[in-house]
Amino acid sequence: MFRSRLSTSRRFWPGTARPSREPVVPMINVVFLLLIFFLLAAHFADPGSARRSQLAVDRPAEMQRVLILAPSGMVTFGTLRGEEAIRSAASGGLVRLQTRQETQAALLARLLSRLAEAGAGRVDLVTIGEAKE
Repeated sequence: MFRSRLSTSRRFWPGTARPSREPVVPMINVVFLLLIFFLLAAHFADPGSARRSQLAVDRPAEMQRVLILAPSGMVTFGTLRGEEAIRSAASGGLVRLQTRQETQAALLARLLSRLAEAGAGRVDLVTIGEAKE
């Protein structure tokens, strides 16, 4: 039999059509290419740059006792405020001082001298604020 010019491979009459299979291989190729791209584009940090604080590892009970210096100059230690907070924090010898990045250096220097007068042996300073890159 010969094919006429009007014959086509599509079916235009009702009935059950054979299920067509979608090609999966191109999709898998795209997924792997994206995976490779993101792995190469990712920024990996140097593992040696992230060191754990020895204070957090060695003395976890002391980490709960934090002297907080607000940018306004208010000093708190637990529920204590002012000079009472400074004396109580310095009585342990080790003081963990937490302050914001906006705190003026003059306030910090005055507090450090008051802590030394109260008997603080060591002060660990922790600043809170956004890191600028």
